[in-house]
Amino acid sequence: MLRLPLALAALVLRALRSPLSVLGWSLASFWPRLRLGLRGSGPSRGPTPTSVNYHFTRRCNYKCGFCFHTAKTSFELPLEERGLAMLRAAGMEKINFSGGEPFLTDRGEFVGKLVQFCKQELKLPSVSIVSNGSLIRERWFKNYGEYLDILAISCDSFHEEVNALIGRGQGKKKHVENLQKLRKWCQEYGVAFKLNSVINRFNVEEDMNEQIKALNPVRWKVFQCLLIDGENVGENALREAEKFVISDEDFERFLDRHRDISCLVPESNQKMKDSYLILDEYMRFLNCRNGRKEPSKSILDVGVEHAIKFSGFDEEMFLKRGGKYVWSKADMKLEW
Repeated sequence: MLRLPLALAALVLRALRSPLSVLGWSLASFWPRLRLGLRGSGPSRGPTPTSVNYHFTRRCNYKCGFCFHTAKTSFELPLEERGLAMLRAAGMEKINFSGGEPFLTDRGEFVGKLVQFCKQELKLPSVSIVSNGSLIRERWFKNYGEYLDILAISCDSFHEEVNALIGRGQGKKKHVENLQKLRKWCQEYGVAFKLNSVINRFNVEEDMNEQIKALNPVRWKVFQCLLIDGENVGENALREAEKFVISDEDFERFLDRHRDISCLVPESNQKMKDSYLILDEYMRFLNCRNGRKEPSKSILDVGVEHAIKFSGFDEEMFLKRGGKYVWSKADMKLEW
């Protein structure tokens, strides 16, 4: 049951009605008190949103054939400080900004401001971004690199023709060549570099050992191609991903081929499907337990504690797949 002292309730109301920039108090010092008031207690309380993936846009400049978060709407909230502060108050320690392509909105300035707010005002231990990397410029690192812990770049192959088959590209841009440049910028500006790869029919036989060891990411997330009804398979889907799907045995063979890479973090369909807290462009949690994305009500309307009960989040699997790790660059032993 929600219990807030009268003075604290008044402060919360003032916070929700006032721009954070003009408030005379520090949100960073205030949120622990807010958390105590809002978390509630009792068996009906849902999981803690320790790590949240906020897909604030569905728009993208790539057309990956297996994409499972497609451009079904073009809606984007304005910079939503209130919702982010509510998540922090509910126990969020890490936020990952994703899409779509997060650098598409306002040429990266929007996600930059989100990153800065979460690190500077909310004092989050970890702030990360997943991007295809095609729109990132060095100027962005100069302006916002200090606030970003991890930049994860999606790359499914080190052969440009395979990336083209997958849809991982745009025009004459060279995805792999750009990857090397981004790795260099991460090192220069003190951002941990991470790599994400979706293993599918077109890259499952590829040997990536040499390239991954040369890039030396802090983590290499290796996903098995996943089907989500309404996104990349079924009626009203914007993608037809069936042709990309591989068997569990094929996925295991790929993992075995790369077993000597210490930073590899494998995620099969079973590990992946329900072990992420996904927040969509309306700040609704997405429940994937039935093989499709079923949204909760927005946290902006009903609060985090109520909405998260409908997230379908498997906290046990989140921990089992290594979802909680050393995710703050301040705690990483990186040679920059």
